[in-house]
Amino acid sequence: MERQTDASFDASRVSRRDALGAALVGLASTTLVCNRLFAADAPSARPSYEQMVARGVEFLAKAQGADGSFSPQAGPAVTALVTAALLKSGRTPSDPVVAKSLKFLEGFVQPDGGIYNPKGHHLNYETCIAITCFTEANRGGKYDALLAKAAALVRQMQWDDGEGHDRNSVNFGGAGYGSKNRPDLSNTSFMIDALKAAGAGPDDPALQRALVFVSRCQNLESEYNTTAFAAKNPDGGFYYTVAAGGASMAGDTPEGGLRSYGSMTYAGLKSMIFAGVKADDPRVKAAVAWAHQHYTLTENPGMGDAGLYYYYHTFAKALAALGGPTVKDAEGREHDWRAELTAALAERQQADGSWLNSNNRWMEGDPNLVTGYALLTLSYCRPVSVSK
Repeated sequence: MERQTDASFDASRVSRRDALGAALVGLASTTLVCNRLFAADAPSARPSYEQMVARGVEFLAKAQGADGSFSPQAGPAVTALVTAALLKSGRTPSDPVVAKSLKFLEGFVQPDGGIYNPKGHHLNYETCIAITCFTEANRGGKYDALLAKAAALVRQMQWDDGEGHDRNSVNFGGAGYGSKNRPDLSNTSFMIDALKAAGAGPDDPALQRALVFVSRCQNLESEYNTTAFAAKNPDGGFYYTVAAGGASMAGDTPEGGLRSYGSMTYAGLKSMIFAGVKADDPRVKAAVAWAHQHYTLTENPGMGDAGLYYYYHTFAKALAALGGPTVKDAEGREHDWRAELTAALAERQQADGSWLNSNNRWMEGDPNLVTGYALLTLSYCRPVSVSK
C-alpha cells in the first residue's frame, strides 16, 4: 500500500473531522425536532383546563353583537346555548356579556309562554334550549314564572293523545322542531333536557312518554320496541327518528335498517338515564356496548366530521350521567374519557380561543355555536380540583 504524504494525511483527517461534525449537527437537529414533537404531545405542553375555558369565554365576549346576540339570524337558539355555556363556565347573570344576552333572549318570550322566533319554524327547539339557559341564570327565582310557562308549552307540543297519537303511534312521546313537524330523537333529547332542568324527575309523565319514543329509535328489538326497524340492524345504537317512515343521517343498511351513529346514540343513552332507566336495563346495556365498540374522539362515529361538536357534547353529557371515570373500547382498553376529551378539544382550539368545524353541516361552521358546544362539553370534564 502506498504511504500517504503528510499533506494528504492532513487533508484526509480534516475531511473525516468535517464529516463527523456534519453528522453530529444532523443528529442534534434530528434530536431537537424529535424533542419538539414529543414536547407537543406531552401534557405539559397543552394549555390547562382553565386556560382553554378562559380563552373560549374571552372569544365569545368579543364576538357578541351589539344587540346581545351571538347569531341573530338563527333566532334565539344559538344565543341561548352560548349564554348557558358562559354561565356554566363561571360567568354570572350580572356579568355584562351575560346580562346583555339574557335581555336579548327575553325579547323572544311569546304570549303562549314559548321562547322562539315567531317567524321561524323551530319553536320547540328554541324554547327547550332557552329553558336550559334561563335555568342556569335563575338566581333568586327571577325566572320562575318564565320557566313554568315555557315548560308548559313544551309539554303541550309533545306528540301524544292531544295530537291524536296514542301509544301505538310511532310519533307518541316525541318532539320535533315544532308542533307540525314530525318528532325526532334530537329534539326529544332537547325536550328531556329542558324539562329536567326545569325540575322534572324521572317519573314525570312527559319524560315517561318521551321514553317510549326514545326506545323506538334504538336498534334493539324488545318489549319496548317492536317497530319494523328494530330487528334489521340490531346493534344497540340509535338513529334520528322512527317517525314518518324512519330516517338516519348515517343512511340505511342493505337490509333496510337504519344505521346507528354516535351523536344520536349518546343522546338516546342520556335520555334513557334521565327518564330513570337503570344501568342493568337491556336498553342501556345495548347502548353502552355500542359506545364501547365505537369509542373515538376523532369523529362522530358513522358521520365523520359532520356534527362533531354536537357529538362531543352528547358524548360528555351521557357519560357524565352514566357515571364512572373510564370507558372501554372495542379491544377492552380503558380510557379516561374526560382527560381524552379535554385533550381533543385542546388540539382543536383556534389561536383566537374559538373552536370551529371545517364541515359546516348543522351550522358547525359558526364559531360562536361551536365554541358554545365546546365550553358546554368542557363543563362535564372539569377536573376535581377546579371549582365552577
